[in-house]
Amino acid sequence: MVDTGSSASLGRYVLDFQEIDQSQVAVVGGKGAHLGELSRIEGVQVPSGYCVTTDAFRRVMADAPSLEDRLDQLSLLAPDDRDAISALSAEIRSAIEGTPIPDDLAAAIISPVLDEKAAYAVRSSATAEDLPTASFAGQQDTYLNIVGSAAILEHVRLCWASLFTERAVTYRLRNGFDHRKVHMAVVVQQMVVPDASGILFTADPITSNRKIVSVDAGFGLGEALVSGLVNADVYKVRAGEIIDKKIAAKKLAIYALPEGGTKQQAIEPELQQQPALTDAQVMLLAQLGRRIEAYFGRPQDIEWCLADGGFQIVQSRPITTLFPIPETGDDGNHVYVSVGHQQMMTDPMTPLGLSVWQLTTPRPMSEAGGRLFVDVTEGLASPASRDGLLEVMGRGDPLIRDVLQTVIDRGDFIPAPSKESGPWPTVVGAPAAIEPDPAIVDGLIARSQESLVTVEREIRKHHGSDLFDFILEDFPELRRVLFDPQGLPVIMAAMDATWWLNEQLNEWLGEQNAADTLTQSAPNNVTSEMGLALLDVADAIRPHPAVVAFLRDVKDEGFLDELPGLEGGREARDAILAYLDKYGMRCVGEIDITRPRWSERPTTLVPVILSNIENFEPGASRQRFEQGRQEAWKKEQEVLERLRALPDGDRKADETKSMIDRVRTFIGYREYPKYGLVSRYLVYKRALLEEASRLAQAGIIGDPEDVFFLRFQEFHDVVRTGQVDSQLIRERREAFSTYQALTPPRVLTSDGETLSGAYQRQDVPANAIAGLPVSSGTVEGRARVILDMTKADLESDDILVTAYTDPSWSPVFVSIKGLVTEVGGLMTHGAVIAREYGLPAVVGIENATRLIQDGQRIRVNGTNGYVEILS
Repeated sequence: MVDTGSSASLGRYVLDFQEIDQSQVAVVGGKGAHLGELSRIEGVQVPSGYCVTTDAFRRVMADAPSLEDRLDQLSLLAPDDRDAISALSAEIRSAIEGTPIPDDLAAAIISPVLDEKAAYAVRSSATAEDLPTASFAGQQDTYLNIVGSAAILEHVRLCWASLFTERAVTYRLRNGFDHRKVHMAVVVQQMVVPDASGILFTADPITSNRKIVSVDAGFGLGEALVSGLVNADVYKVRAGEIIDKKIAAKKLAIYALPEGGTKQQAIEPELQQQPALTDAQVMLLAQLGRRIEAYFGRPQDIEWCLADGGFQIVQSRPITTLFPIPETGDDGNHVYVSVGHQQMMTDPMTPLGLSVWQLTTPRPMSEAGGRLFVDVTEGLASPASRDGLLEVMGRGDPLIRDVLQTVIDRGDFIPAPSKESGPWPTVVGAPAAIEPDPAIVDGLIARSQESLVTVEREIRKHHGSDLFDFILEDFPELRRVLFDPQGLPVIMAAMDATWWLNEQLNEWLGEQNAADTLTQSAPNNVTSEMGLALLDVADAIRPHPAVVAFLRDVKDEGFLDELPGLEGGREARDAILAYLDKYGMRCVGEIDITRPRWSERPTTLVPVILSNIENFEPGASRQRFEQGRQEAWKKEQEVLERLRALPDGDRKADETKSMIDRVRTFIGYREYPKYGLVSRYLVYKRALLEEASRLAQAGIIGDPEDVFFLRFQEFHDVVRTGQVDSQLIRERREAFSTYQALTPPRVLTSDGETLSGAYQRQDVPANAIAGLPVSSGTVEGRARVILDMTKADLESDDILVTAYTDPSWSPVFVSIKGLVTEVGGLMTHGAVIAREYGLPAVVGIENATRLIQDGQRIRVNGTNGYVEILS
């Protein structure tokens, strides 16, 4: 049903701006509410006007024919189904435009119009428009210079219909807005005939810097700028000074016609390079912008007009695309590095996930936009630590290093080191002096497993408030295992040996990235073993056609219970359960304890299992591992033989053999600490969800997963007191939803500036996309742009293109021939597994999932680090 409201609510159809405030968004829409508030700000001039309320819209919608069925159909469409959206939204608009406006309603709408010859702007104002979390900018229609009551009525009707433009419908579908719950008000505002107009951003729209005001200006009406007909003059203002000015060639402008409507008019050549504003006017406009921003409490996107020597503000909306800034207790400059880019998890985390991760790691972290950042300001400020910090960052992600170097080179942002600051911890140094003894790794793994068995046993004894005390007391043990004093030297020995082999063999033999082949099928790599083990699961299921057919239609998480009723189903179930018993703690974004694990959602693995059944022969797991081991052995023999033929060759060969032994003994363990961590997280999560279920059964919370939006200590307090702030949970759910639409930067400053680095290289072919080479080889294939592992329908010719790959993606690696990611580094999980499997891989390509289209033929050069689009 369309919500038409009760008869008691159909009272007022028109409200003057002076009667409107921010609390009335449901009545006058986002634009109308903002105009009402703007008209209250001292020193801000707003053209007078009024709003046709949503009551009027609902009354007309109730009379429009056949809307119910069409809205039902519209809600079922996918955002990418452009043809269906276009056809259905056109039908709805036509129905609204053809519905008569009742006489009493028409009279109310035009009652404030006192002068039939006066011109008005008629503008849409939807209830889901100009919100702090979604602007809907440009999604509905605006009509300028409308003259006469009849024309105003007609354009009000067109504004109502514009709630269902194709772009507005698509925007709502993408952002999760219910079509029935969004209503349309209409702003009718006296027309300003400006000499110049434009847009003012109180935060730089390019860099997001909150301390820079950006002004776009052109002659005539702002429609020429908004529609992209002309280039704008652009001014940047910071701290009361114009720091940048670009004057465009403005070849035309849009002006109002006396009889109504607008026209395009060419600007005389001698005036095209004339600035639309004086510097003094730019400064005044910037001051107005700051006043409006202060009133609303957040950065604003402001539309302005210059008429009769003064500025009129015709709209202000929040800028919804800015990434939030971490809160600090001071006004100093700070530089933050993204934790998510190091952990291969750039999605937002829930409050419980954030707090548990912060209890896990010893390093203080800042939160913003549902992500974690490390403040590296002190490390950059101190000459003693700066080079080491840059080297660590550069080896992990060259783009981060480049950004940090850019900030340093500015010379005016990094503060002097404080007297209290201690040395910045780094892990760069000479290769660790540790012998390649497999027993060391065996001991590390055994200690981790023993600790996990203990916590699994002991946690069952604790419930209620006592459970939280137990988990808090267990975190030191978690950290002891995760940061085992013997574990870090093992990992660093492997990493240093990798870098040594690549550098020395390139210098001595001209061999690029030799370690990529030398590390294939190294022992004790739990992540690569996980991908191969799913091939064994496919082997157990492949002989049973009834099971395969059943799995093709699986949608319910209880499918494992149904398998024993099929021929071969019991064997299939046992194989999947055995896999989950060892790897079921994994999932995409696994550092967030609240993410659903494979053991909780086993359907996640079904597409990969089916792909393995179709694309591989029985025994592929052992065959692939052995093939990798043989390739590594052959490369070792080849390299050593070539080295011995060089001057001082025996020494070089002996040193290289020692490094090969070191890397093959220790590199597999690089993946184990995180496996141990997420295994422990699952133990915690199961116990915490039992407490959440008790809270839900007692009616204290509505759903067990409500606790995901509480921090650990807040969750503890709810269990202890039996009281919860439901409004806080709702607000955090809404905030989390908005965070999902944001892309976190690699580096963020306390000014809000989001910085992107560049690869400082000259060896990339023209038109190729540069990235970081992490696994050697060159391969051509079909690009498969996949952001959700459950939709990974891959074939043997496919190259996976995705945002990031944490360990949970490794099962799909066995099905592909190459890898491209937006995030990653030489020693991140995806890179390590790509080398294990011998997959050419390039990571760290910003916006790769947008630059490369699904289905395109591409060439991945994992040796030199670039991708070429072939077709």
